[in-house]
Amino acid sequence: MLGACNSGKSSLVNLLTRQHTSLVADHRGTTTDPVRKVMELPHLGASVIIDTPGFDDETPLGAQRIEITKRVLNEASVVLFLVGENEEAENKWAKIIAEKRISMLKIATKSDLRSIDNSDALAISSVEDFELNRQRLIDGILSVMPKEFGEPDLLRGLVKMGDLVMLVMPQDGSAPAGRLILPQQQTLRRLLDVGAVVISVQPSELEQALDMQRKKPKLIITDSQVFGQVAPLVPSGTRLTSFSILMAAYKGDIDYFAASVKVIDTLSPNCRILIAEACTHSPQSEDIGTVKIPAMLRKKLGNDITIDHVAGRDFPTDLKRYDLVIHCGGCMFNRPYILSRVEQAKRQGVPMTNYGVTIAYVKGIPLETVI
Repeated sequence: MLGACNSGKSSLVNLLTRQHTSLVADHRGTTTDPVRKVMELPHLGASVIIDTPGFDDETPLGAQRIEITKRVLNEASVVLFLVGENEEAENKWAKIIAEKRISMLKIATKSDLRSIDNSDALAISSVEDFELNRQRLIDGILSVMPKEFGEPDLLRGLVKMGDLVMLVMPQDGSAPAGRLILPQQQTLRRLLDVGAVVISVQPSELEQALDMQRKKPKLIITDSQVFGQVAPLVPSGTRLTSFSILMAAYKGDIDYFAASVKVIDTLSPNCRILIAEACTHSPQSEDIGTVKIPAMLRKKLGNDITIDHVAGRDFPTDLKRYDLVIHCGGCMFNRPYILSRVEQAKRQGVPMTNYGVTIAYVKGIPLETVI
């Protein structure tokens, strides 16, 4: 949601969500930080609606808020662009949106209070004919949603109806209590949608589970952390991959990740590596990003390497000081946001790869067998 101060962004968010998600007031600069609301929208599924500060905020902190709004655009599949309040600022931001090649729906809000002379914009009132205006807004979003909306097929055509698939999911100290992590949930759901036969095991049960099957699995999907343990047990003719590698192709640029990881062989003992985690969980003693991958890298490259960590939406603007960026699967982010980071690395000439790709490569597993 993008627009000038007091253009009606927060009211529009509340219209979409049917809740008082964002604070609404006549005072300029009421929204000071991006407000995110996750909800299911008809024909779109799970969506994140982001209310942003006004882009003509002239308060002492306005410049910082505007920079945050620019970064938020990297997450957007569609911008709901409110017009009719500040033409000069609106023209400037329309160019920014066009340069980023983001689909845009122009909206003229407060149609109950004023006549709308912008034929380009969808006239919406957030206080009159509530359900009618909400449906018109959803229809408008659907009309500009890019055809390639969403991510590619998570399974990449590796599985069809009736195929036997084994999921290897360690439930150790780094696994969350009482639930599966999001990539495992998403993979399992997609396998059920395809009509695959799914067996889930821990690494210690894999060999026994394979012996119990009358036919070999078509595919084994493992947690990347146990690639080394699982790979020797994979039967001939069975494909092996990991949740992280599936996510790398689903959200990012798997070809760039596969090409970039090979730079590890050329890194010096004084290199600097950035490890980026999308979520902001509290790392456990066996955490993959802060413990296991750094240990693998130090074993291969020596203890003098420098490894920096970032989490969530914290990501350096300048990557040039790094010899390699290693990113998680990105299950908490959408594809446009991950690809914006990939493009940033490419522009700056910095190799960027993925957790699962890194682990497979360091463990000596041929990438062509798991990607």
